[in-house]
Amino acid sequence: MYQLICHKELVPYAEGLLLQQNAFSMVRNQVRDGIILVLQHRPVYTIGTGGGWQNMLFAKDFFDSRGIDIIEVSRGGNVTFHGPGQIVVYPVLDLTKLRKDAHWYIECLEEVVVRVLKQYGISGTRKPEYRGVWIGDEKIAAVGVSVKRWITQHGLSFNIDVDKTYFDWINPCGIKEFGITSLENHVSQPDHDHILRQLADCMEEVFEISIHGKEEAIGASIE
Repeated sequence: MYQLICHKELVPYAEGLLLQQNAFSMVRNQVRDGIILVLQHRPVYTIGTGGGWQNMLFAKDFFDSRGIDIIEVSRGGNVTFHGPGQIVVYPVLDLTKLRKDAHWYIECLEEVVVRVLKQYGISGTRKPEYRGVWIGDEKIAAVGVSVKRWITQHGLSFNIDVDKTYFDWINPCGIKEFGITSLENHVSQPDHDHILRQLADCMEEVFEISIHGKEEAIGASIE
């Protein structure tokens, strides 16, 4: 059984890691086939296994004075930002029950966002040299994952109505030549709950799974 868990309040990043660890244990022990965590974080910069300190454009004191944590994490990729107005999806899935292929899994996460954007008449694209989903030359969704014992962690972040000032203080994902966009730049007053339903529906389609308790989970989700 696949379960969707949505968190209403802003979640500190460290707490998000604990939620993933608990989900990992449940999936590893076959209590669930997969658990999909959906939340929004308090402002934080995360640095993946590809590095990222060199892409922080200000000294650490600058971020400390604004109460923004910088945390090194086990996902792939470089530095990125998470914060209010950005839906973060952490699918904790057993790939032995789907397909034992990490590259396929990442492409599926991208495809989920592409299909959601299509419902708004927006063409989401990929760039061969960069992971994530783009609208033209602006990134709207970042993807960074880790896979241990064929169980996935981390996932994707989808900019809905995020304050893009936070991205001005870094080179997002180490990329200097392209920009960042948010769904609100293309859709008038995007509704978070509606987008959560779209994300869940598209995950079911792309991964060919059925998510238990989807409507109940979304009904208690982020406002």
